[in-house]
Amino acid sequence: MAISAAESIVMEALWAESPLSADSVIDRIAEKHGWRAVTVKTLLNRLLKKKAISAERDGRRYLYRPLLDRSAYINTQSRNLIDRLFDGRIGPLVTHFSEQHELTPQDVAELKRLIKEFDDGK
Repeated sequence: MAISAAESIVMEALWAESPLSADSVIDRIAEKHGWRAVTVKTLLNRLLKKKAISAERDGRRYLYRPLLDRSAYINTQSRNLIDRLFDGRIGPLVTHFSEQHELTPQDVAELKRLIKEFDDGK
């Protein structure tokens, strides 16, 4: 499922707390991103059509909740990025970031921990 950058902002609001009314989503994200209420409502409708969210009537309003799991979405997007930019390989991704952005000692420790876990699991 393809989710645009703008739609992902709406999804993040719903992943953080749901269900939410359209007004609550607007309150959480519109001003920060310079969006009008109609923009947020358009994004909600797009996400409904994609079946990424559901809407349940609550009196005169609708309450929205995510149908798309955040971790599944992140896994898919991460895999797509690695496949598209790094030919499906993690090593070139890490190399790129280490050359472009200085890795902190915490980053290096985390990478070492992951490698150790991988080695121990084999």
